[in-house]
Amino acid sequence: MPLIPQEEIVHFENMIYLPMVLIVLERDRVIIENGSFKLKRPYLELVEGAIKQVQKELNQTKIHMRTHQMKLVRGAGDDTFTEYVFYHRGYEDHRRYLNLRLRNRVEELIRAYFSLVEMNV
Repeated sequence: MPLIPQEEIVHFENMIYLPMVLIVLERDRVIIENGSFKLKRPYLELVEGAIKQVQKELNQTKIHMRTHQMKLVRGAGDDTFTEYVFYHRGYEDHRRYLNLRLRNRVEELIRAYFSLVEMNV
């Protein structure tokens, strides 16, 4: 049996990916606001809707982690991998994530959040 339950890994990974998604979306919002788009509002609404969804999910994840004695620490990284340390109720798990995988997953999540926003419009 693993020391950290698989269902808790989802929360750790949310703490990795969701802040990255927010950074990308915030930068994109600035580019749209300052860009020479003919009609900025539809793009801004899409990006801002996604930001709100991500922030909501990130807040829920933070609450879950706090109440379940979980902590994520970013470890060493290089051009290929980034290490994260998962702490859960006294256990420690070191995991290395391929940077390309991190990038691709952030892209997948942005698509998913855009789809959610589109459904709610």
